Amino acid sequence: MPTVPVYNVSGEKVSEIQLNDSIFGVEINTHVMHAVVKNQLANKRQGTQSAKTRAEVRGGGRKPWRQKGTGRARHGSSRSPIWVGGGTVFAPKPRDHSYKLPKKVRRLALKSALSSKVLSETLIVLDDLQMTQPKTKEMTNILKNLKVDGKALIVMEQVNDSVIRSARNIPGIQTTLVNTLNVYDILKYDRFIITRNAVEKVEEVYA
Repeated sequence: MPTVPVYNVSGEKVSEIQLNDSIFGVEINTHVMHAVVKNQLANKRQGTQSAKTRAEVRGGGRKPWRQKGTGRARHGSSRSPIWVGGGTVFAPKPRDHSYKLPKKVRRLALKSALSSKVLSETLIVLDDLQMTQPKTKEMTNILKNLKVDGKALIVMEQVNDSVIRSARNIPGIQTTLVNTLNVYDILKYDRFIITRNAVEKVEEVYA
């Protein structure tokens, strides 16, 4: 079982925690992680792109010139796709880009993403993260104590409005909850900061 240190908000090591092998110590499967990230991005697409075909463009009812005798190429409509102002060939239309992946694939991808953070030593476990009032400066100091200088994802067990509001104005810092944790967010951020209670919740849900 992987063992990682537990820090307080001052950046001091206070203890250690053993992580569940079946979640934080699985063999990393890059294929399923790639498949799930693609799926998440596809599901986020609005699918509202639309363009007009030659049948939908206004005008073009009259034949531009007679069929023969002009020396020019024959044309039946000035709204043909090869004309300026004409319709679009195979015009995109609003559609649903979303699709489903098996639950086992999604779960394996999440475990692989979490294990990759442990393997790369970019997972930071906090003993607790409580703030009585929202203060961006206080959150900045906490991140500085933890030596976090890039993009980071902060995972909490339950909603803490003060923590969320303190972190949202810091570029590259995002907060989330255990029940909204996803592969894309885990891989997107350089550091993965999670509270001890959130670790226990993850192990309870996904073990």
